[in-house]
Amino acid sequence: MSLSPGQKVMSDEEFTQDLFQLLQLLCEGHINRKRTQILKGLPATSTLEENAAAGISVYTFNVSVSPLSSEGVAIIPTIVNSNPLTEAFDIKPNGGLEYSVVTTGNPILDYETMPKTFDLEIFVEDRNGTTDLSILTVQVTDENEDPVFRGNMANQPVTIYVLEGTPPGCIYQTDAADPENANLKYSLLPAQVPFLVTESGAIFSTEEFDYENGSHSYFFNITVTDPGGLTSTRTLQVNIINVNDERPYFTIKQGNYRIPEEQSPGTIVAHITAKDPDDEESLGRLFFSIPSSNRYFSINPSTGVLQVSESIDRDADQFQPKISLTIRVEDSPSIGHYSEMEITIMIDDINDNSPKCNPSTFREEANENTIAGTFLFHLRDFCHDIDADPSNNQFNFTGLSGFGRDNFALESAVSGRLVMTKSIDLENPANLGVDIYSLTVRVQDIACPDYSSIIYIYIRIKPVNEYFPVFSSLSYEFNVPEITEVGSSIGRVNAIDKDWPPSVITYSIVSEGDTRDYTNIFWISPTKGVLKILGRLDYETAKKHILTVQASDQEKTATASVTVNVLEVNDEEPVCSPNFYSFQVPDTLAAGTNINGFKIECQDRDSDPRSFRYFINEGNMNNHFTFSPSAGSNTSWLILASRFDYESGLDTKWIYRLRVYITDDNLLPARDKTTHLIKTGMVTLSIRVIPKPTTVTTTTPAFTVVTKRENVYSESAWYVPFIISLGSLLLLGLLGYLGILLSTWTHTLCPPAGKTDNVHLKEET
Repeated sequence: MSLSPGQKVMSDEEFTQDLFQLLQLLCEGHINRKRTQILKGLPATSTLEENAAAGISVYTFNVSVSPLSSEGVAIIPTIVNSNPLTEAFDIKPNGGLEYSVVTTGNPILDYETMPKTFDLEIFVEDRNGTTDLSILTVQVTDENEDPVFRGNMANQPVTIYVLEGTPPGCIYQTDAADPENANLKYSLLPAQVPFLVTESGAIFSTEEFDYENGSHSYFFNITVTDPGGLTSTRTLQVNIINVNDERPYFTIKQGNYRIPEEQSPGTIVAHITAKDPDDEESLGRLFFSIPSSNRYFSINPSTGVLQVSESIDRDADQFQPKISLTIRVEDSPSIGHYSEMEITIMIDDINDNSPKCNPSTFREEANENTIAGTFLFHLRDFCHDIDADPSNNQFNFTGLSGFGRDNFALESAVSGRLVMTKSIDLENPANLGVDIYSLTVRVQDIACPDYSSIIYIYIRIKPVNEYFPVFSSLSYEFNVPEITEVGSSIGRVNAIDKDWPPSVITYSIVSEGDTRDYTNIFWISPTKGVLKILGRLDYETAKKHILTVQASDQEKTATASVTVNVLEVNDEEPVCSPNFYSFQVPDTLAAGTNINGFKIECQDRDSDPRSFRYFINEGNMNNHFTFSPSAGSNTSWLILASRFDYESGLDTKWIYRLRVYITDDNLLPARDKTTHLIKTGMVTLSIRVIPKPTTVTTTTPAFTVVTKRENVYSESAWYVPFIISLGSLLLLGLLGYLGILLSTWTHTLCPPAGKTDNVHLKEET
């Protein structure tokens, strides 16, 4: 709506708020019922025809402004209430202070379905706060309207389907109505169509339809008229549906056909044609089929084209060359009529198979000394041609080729007999390494096209064992240190065989010249000829072993001699006697004296006596003791190298336990001692120093316990030296304890000069 000059547009929120305040004032009685009337022309009553469009003016009024108020209104005229409620009306300014009530078109006012009267309350307020509220009564008047169709005919043309042969009768019910509920009349045009319409709107057919001899479709109009002469018209279409009541029939007369075998799928055999009396112009209504089980042929259901569906092999086992088919044509795939006819198809044989051999690969063996002319096999016994016609299944053998063809030949192209023409020697340098000959033979049709196949022949020449194994040497000699670990390889023998291919040679030890128990000492690898030791070698027991080794190729054997020299190694330690010694010496013994005449004597099974070296490793405090000679002899004496000095306090030890080591490396140069095996013996000495007496008294003679050990016990008799050593230690302990008691008693009775009674002897054990 447009605004007059000076008016402002109120927002919906402001308008709603002012309207709410106005209604609140009305409810509370704050507005003076004796109001000032500023709505000119209201209250009033106006009429409006039904179905008025939007924007139709219903009533026009003015607003009178008080002379004391400023120009314009604060709240423009507004419909604040409607009885009954509706949004079908609105107020539109016309300019200045003139306004009109107009229709909104929402909803369209319908006289038959809506209220006939509306009370519109209109409110206005000027700028001085003066308000007015008046009612406009709008009365809706009736208007004559066109009749209308309902149902399917309301918005679209209707198509009616009628089966041919249907007796005359009602085919459709028309539904129409008048907005004013007046009685309606129905009419039908053109009048020539075989239909009529009744007063109730029912449409009847007036004849029985024949689809083949009459029209297939009819068009006509149905008109409905009200008492005021207003009309509405709709178009109807009646389609006549064809009824299937005739049997189709074949139009071809030929029933026999002939095709060659192996035709590709899709090859056309025949065109089957048929017609349907019901509708000869619509060929698509006929459907062709082969109702019986069949794998080789198919028919197009729409066109009737008979085709090959699977390639036919005339030569298949038990195949019948004459195939009979039943062809059916029907005018409906489910409930229609049908006709059938039988056709015959002859399958002609063609030469489409090459000769085959089973197996197609032949393998044969012959000894290398097989004589020339020896028959190997008859190829025709394994080959055939499956073509059904005899003129197509004849074949020959030709084209012998391949590696070694000069050694073989085909006696006849018809029989296919294969024979050897030469004897083959595998050891011949010309044939060396060749033991399999590969040949090919072509088996070929006589008829055209001359198909062929290839036969593969493999002939293996079996070697004959003609030669003995030969060792690379008639005798072998191996030097082995006696300390070589058990399981070590000490050498290898080797033999070859001139046969081709080389025979597998196995090795074994068959005898030993000087030792019966060689199987516990030596072992040879049966496949590699590697000789190993199974037990310890002892130079001192056996310095040499002579073995006989055999090489065998499973049929023939050869022998060779193997000598194993055992090399001496210093693996024995020096053994000295005695190995334990205990005695007493006076502290006044002069330097250079052989102590108690003691000496040790040593022996070694694998070393020269001159190789011994003696040194004291432990217990020689202040180096009082030494051995002479210290090297180069198997006998050495214990010498006091320097005097004891207890008075100055240099010596404090009264008991010396010496650990003497004897080695056998004296004769070795210094450069060889790092790699040479050195063995060491050991002797243990216990020496008690006796203080010098102040007076000459008879002393208890010193006693010596000597045990002697000889290297004569086997490892299995370990308990013998153990028991002897244990008994000796117990006896020495008892005698030492008695000696200590005797020495203490003697020292108490005769103390040394310059010493007080409370001097304590220090002993170290």
